[in-house]
Amino acid sequence: MAARVLAQILVMGSGILARGVVQAYRQALQNASNTGVTQETLRKGAKAMTEQEARQILGVSVRSSWDEVAQKYNTLFERNATGGSYYLQSKVHRAKEYLETVYNPKG
Repeated sequence: MAARVLAQILVMGSGILARGVVQAYRQALQNASNTGVTQETLRKGAKAMTEQEARQILGVSVRSSWDEVAQKYNTLFERNATGGSYYLQSKVHRAKEYLETVYNPKG
């Protein structure tokens, strides 16, 4: 008898939990569509960074040495780490990662 009651409680509890998850997901989609995030994300997709964009973000030229790139990276990364933008900090990091492949193609 106790096993039957326990099983009913588990089934009922999982049903309630599943409905809550579905409702939260629907609300998240609604919030995203209200801010326009979903449409913009679908329209643009995941765009890969180009070498030119990476150089523009870090402010280096084609003739810049790796030391210059690393110095610009450190400056911009630290500037955005303290009171700056996480988004810009992420872009700076991705630009450095891309340029690492350009300066060090084997690694």
